[in-house]
Amino acid sequence: MRVVIAEDLALLRDGLIRIFRAYGFEVVEAVDNGPSLVRALSTHRPDVAVVDVRLPPTFTDEGLRAAIDVRARIPGLPVLMLSQYVEQLYARELMSDRAGAVGYLLKDRVSHVDEFIDTVRRVAAGATVMDPEVVASLLARHDGDEPLRALTPREREVLALMAEGRSNAAIAARMFVTEKAVSKHSNNIFTKLGLQQSEEDNRRVLAVLAYLQA
Repeated sequence: MRVVIAEDLALLRDGLIRIFRAYGFEVVEAVDNGPSLVRALSTHRPDVAVVDVRLPPTFTDEGLRAAIDVRARIPGLPVLMLSQYVEQLYARELMSDRAGAVGYLLKDRVSHVDEFIDTVRRVAAGATVMDPEVVASLLARHDGDEPLRALTPREREVLALMAEGRSNAAIAARMFVTEKAVSKHSNNIFTKLGLQQSEEDNRRVLAVLAYLQA
């Protein structure tokens, strides 16, 4: 699997390179600024890009803007964004094209190497994966909204795991229930939130998160 890395901190960038190579990835390029990221993504069209939200020259959301710009020209290019803090706006803008194959993780997750690599692979395969802290923040922000109040505690738990990009099988294993039970909870969630059902997990997650961030 071919990967492009964008990270301005040399130590972390080198660490990411070593991690990916150890897990059989081909690091086709590692850059440290927004303009170089745009060029690298456009040139290599990697299987996945791992990008720091804040890059030179602005150190604001340069990495995010570069990724969004390239995905406008290469729809669905898989991108996993890394951020130091939970920023709901970044998650919303990253998902704005509704093309899927995106992820948003806190940088601390990189230290959990196996889970981090699993997330990268899921994003490369087309899934949408949000950091659990981002999901919790979104749910808390909309806790008083009428549709969310209609959800049972079990349905809220399923919703949170769906937003993390978990499949029905993974949710069932986490909650110690059957996949049939998860499917029933999912259908109830869509009905209560007024969301159209979809066979594609990433579309389902995008729809749920889009509602939560409305």
